[in-house]
Amino acid sequence: MDARPVDRIMEPLRVFFSHKLAGALLLVASTALAVLLANSPWSAQYFASLRLTFGVSLGEVALEKPLILWINDGLMGLFFFHVGLEIKREVMQGELSTVRKASLPAIAAVGGMVVPALIYLLINWGGPGEVGWGIPMATDIAFALGVLALLGDRVPTGLKVFLTALAIVDDIGAVLVIAVFYTEGVSLISLGLGGLLYAVAIGFNRLHVRSSVAYFVLGTLVWVAFLKSGVHATIAALLMAFTIPSGTRINGRALLRRLDRYVSELRDVGVPSSRQMNTPDQEHVLDEMVIDIQRAGSPLLRLEHALVPLVSFVVLPIFAFANAGVALDASSLRALVDPVSIGIVAGLFFGKQIGVTLFTWLAVRLRIADLPEGVTFKGVYGVGMIAGVGFTMSLFVSGLAFDEQLSEIAKVGILLGSVASGVFGWLVLHRTLAPARASAGGLESPSPSSHHGVA
Repeated sequence: MDARPVDRIMEPLRVFFSHKLAGALLLVASTALAVLLANSPWSAQYFASLRLTFGVSLGEVALEKPLILWINDGLMGLFFFHVGLEIKREVMQGELSTVRKASLPAIAAVGGMVVPALIYLLINWGGPGEVGWGIPMATDIAFALGVLALLGDRVPTGLKVFLTALAIVDDIGAVLVIAVFYTEGVSLISLGLGGLLYAVAIGFNRLHVRSSVAYFVLGTLVWVAFLKSGVHATIAALLMAFTIPSGTRINGRALLRRLDRYVSELRDVGVPSSRQMNTPDQEHVLDEMVIDIQRAGSPLLRLEHALVPLVSFVVLPIFAFANAGVALDASSLRALVDPVSIGIVAGLFFGKQIGVTLFTWLAVRLRIADLPEGVTFKGVYGVGMIAGVGFTMSLFVSGLAFDEQLSEIAKVGILLGSVASGVFGWLVLHRTLAPARASAGGLESPSPSSHHGVA
């Protein structure tokens, strides 16, 4: 069948957005645009727009926030919800589903969090920036996997899995740090209401409720309650992800029997024709078929896959655009020698590679875990360096830890530390990993990823 004009127009976009590097490229573009605007004649308008206040009200209940907080507290809730779905999937049937599988990336992630935090504290102990120790603990899974993807087929599957699992455990650690150390003035009434609503969501899960609308409404109410309680609202988004059902409501054999029946019914009422309106009988059979296919699917996996483009191509680029803008002037040069930026750069660049490599070596040496097949310690060292790309999560934590002045200093350190980690990590792995042998199929075809951004 000939392609329609709209297909020919959309094909280049489809190819781009299906590529594994598309999310990372959009993040880079959004960051570059933010930095350019922050240093352009329109810088005042750029920063002023982020401070514009928007609100919603219902009777005497009102919720008003600047645009930057709607992005960081609201839009990023989708990101953390997606992270929660990934964590649940990995725990149930992925790389975190058994103690043996989870032990190595979990231990490596702990090292990649503890050592950077200690290095940062060593540099900032007793200073105004001491509270920012959580900033260099983070790993941006989208950028990290994007850097790894640049190496193509030469990267062993075990190394990709190791980095993915490490980054997911790192996300768990980051959320715990935010919940415990960057939460102030908790309202027990609002938190109790949020907890009660969350218990209802758990009840929905136990009753096998599969309605996305029901979970969305409950999740929104839980988010508002957590927001009003003082606990960061993104924690509510992550917790809600664990209430999404993962099981199916029909087994595979029953599905096959039903599909055979539907195919027979379609032959009886007439097979649908291309570009023509279906008859009511045809549409009825197709609707029944869709319902059974959905019942045979996992709501968790379906929702996770559906959120990938939204998180990768909308949420994270907007967050980067709103948070990465830093004015490069004399104060930026002074920020280079500020203990806050030095601590962040040292934590991300040196702390991550030391922590990940050292703790991995100890886990293998003590026979707690084994290296994945085809993975060497040189590969682990390169991955540890790439894990120093903190960016999204580091910017997020810095916004919670610091006021505007220190946050601007932190941005300089985050950008420098993340770029250095990504570039040098790529160089290490490029020199370490053997080039992949050419295959009969040629270059690897692009494919969409399931981890925020590339990931």
